[in-house]
Amino acid sequence: MAAPTIAIIDPGMGNLRSVLRAFQYCGADAEIIDNPKLAAGKDALVFPGQGAIVDCMKHLARTGFDNLMREWIASDRPFFGICLGLQALFEFSEEGDTEGLGIFPGRVSRFCLSREFKIPHMGWNDACFVEDAPLTRGLGEIEQYYFVHSYFLNQPDAKLDWLRSEYGGQSFTSGIARGNCYATQFHPEKSQAKGLQLYSNFIGQLVTA
Repeated sequence: MAAPTIAIIDPGMGNLRSVLRAFQYCGADAEIIDNPKLAAGKDALVFPGQGAIVDCMKHLARTGFDNLMREWIASDRPFFGICLGLQALFEFSEEGDTEGLGIFPGRVSRFCLSREFKIPHMGWNDACFVEDAPLTRGLGEIEQYYFVHSYFLNQPDAKLDWLRSEYGGQSFTSGIARGNCYATQFHPEKSQAKGLQLYSNFIGQLVTA
């Protein structure tokens, strides 16, 4: 059986090689693409957004990846967003007062915490799967993943929640799931075995689809 094919969007910033290697290690035929047309015929689309959302959204609009992502997710085709790749799916971010893709309702807010908690929130933290969450094979109800972010997702639809986390007393959505669309605030590719298991579960779903 041929390996599932995955297109990884080049966001125009950051190091994508760790994401590429992680999906390849987990059994996918993955490649980085810099043109939306190259996603044609792929089994899944991945967006590992990095850096500032202002620059990210400009890049998506300039390249046409914004429309590709909207159409892909609207068609319920398998999608995985990482870090900024989660935040960009929503309506608005306080970072630079930036409009997102508006695929889901909600806004991204900056952490406002006491001085003892550093911003950005960086390092290992718990992420708890909600009840009946998908893609949990080989994973516990609570696992630790690697986070790097100064803004958190504040969205009104609890049915979108896939994982939840807490930092400095602030509870937030750390993963969403809707149909075949998944996205995490943390970086699975930097999260050792448990992160790779999450990617493996996503790839496994492509095989059985």
